Amino acid sequence: MRAIVVDDERLARNELKRLLEEFPRITVIGEAANADEAIPMIEEMNPDLLFLDIQMPGKNGFELLEALEDTVPEVIFTTAYDEYALKAFEFNALDYIMKPIDSPRLAEAIQKIEEVIEKNKKEDAQESEGELSVHDQVFVKDGEKCWFVRLGKVRLFESMGNYVRLHFDDQKPMILKSLNSLEERLDSKIYFRANRKHIINLNYIDKIEPWFSGGLLVNLKAGETGPGGEKIEISRRQAIKFKDLMSL
Repeated sequence: MRAIVVDDERLARNELKRLLEEFPRITVIGEAANADEAIPMIEEMNPDLLFLDIQMPGKNGFELLEALEDTVPEVIFTTAYDEYALKAFEFNALDYIMKPIDSPRLAEAIQKIEEVIEKNKKEDAQESEGELSVHDQVFVKDGEKCWFVRLGKVRLFESMGNYVRLHFDDQKPMILKSLNSLEERLDSKIYFRANRKHIINLNYIDKIEPWFSGGLLVNLKAGETGPGGEKIEISRRQAIKFKDLMSL
């Protein structure tokens, strides 16, 4: 896996890189001392994994993740502070390692990463059946409720950590899938990755407005039995692709 180390302390970066030499599956492809350095590096190099400090000058680690416009890599937080642990897992972090980092604790985190990789490989193998069309019907179970819904009725897919929330009619069930794995199977002429958290059904776009920093804001129409009305931001980078796709 290709990793980037983000930490404002040079000695901490060097020590982590030294420890990572014990794990041949991890290749450090870059390092940054703050969010402003890290964000363009992440977007250009598209790493699989971030080792990310939280307290840094300028944007902190959480703000760095929020600033990423497209897919966010897997994240292991490395910090000297324990009070951010709960918030870290709200960002779907794989692990939260307290400094000073030792080799056994790092090995535990790497094992988690490898388990995630194997799980994703199995999911990819199971989902390599080909593209889903708007006419395909899918079975959705959320708790005690079940639906057999035509895919074309789903106006929005919303990432919720390891789950995806489906928005159709007035329902919002969640399924245990990643947004990336769904994107690979959806018809790209109908479903568009608006940002790192949302895929929208282009047939449900009601209105498009200019938004901050060159992005766009789309309003979605209601389904057959309501309610719709979601407002979804298309990131600056994705707005360029969207305009080409829609000939705007």
